[in-house]
Amino acid sequence: MKTILLVGATGLVGQSVLDQALADPRVARVVALTRRPLPTHPKLENPLVDFDALPAEAPWWSVDGVICTLGTTIKKAGSPPAFRIVDHDYPLAVATLARRHGTASFALVSSLGANATSRTFYLRTKGETERDLRALKFPSLTILRPSFIGGARAERRPAEALALRVFGAVSWLLPRRYRIVPAVRIAQTLLDSCLAAAPGTLVVESESI
Repeated sequence: MKTILLVGATGLVGQSVLDQALADPRVARVVALTRRPLPTHPKLENPLVDFDALPAEAPWWSVDGVICTLGTTIKKAGSPPAFRIVDHDYPLAVATLARRHGTASFALVSSLGANATSRTFYLRTKGETERDLRALKFPSLTILRPSFIGGARAERRPAEALALRVFGAVSWLLPRRYRIVPAVRIAQTLLDSCLAAAPGTLVVESESI
């Protein structure tokens, strides 16, 4: 049984990871870092944190693995620099502190097309996050690159909702790489990969999730 640290637990994929981890007999404890309290559970430790000022020596950094599902949109963040803070700086800050405390396994939700040299800001940011995580040299690093993520979000994302409806209607015509991936499937892949902690870096493209 292992201890997992989860960041992004209030988002679509993160909520699914949390539910699955709490129900999984392989997991002894889940440490979920959030800004607001989560419902209590016997296996859940829920430190309330400011991601701009994470405590460097908190005992809960010492875990077996980290799952990061942090992510936003440029529109919600308000600007490209604000978006980069959430999708790059926060994951790197968490990863750096966890690695410093001996965590061996890290699993991340990235994006289809992530590339540190992309001309598209969104994909370039995702690629830079992947690149900088690799530099931390986790013994086990898993990067998932899903296409559109399917599921009911608590927040409204009209443009994304429209795209999901369109892609859903024609999904049978699309290559598997571009089809909608259910959030529950992404969450299960993250959890399994984090717990298995296979040596090296594993990049899982959308069609393989």
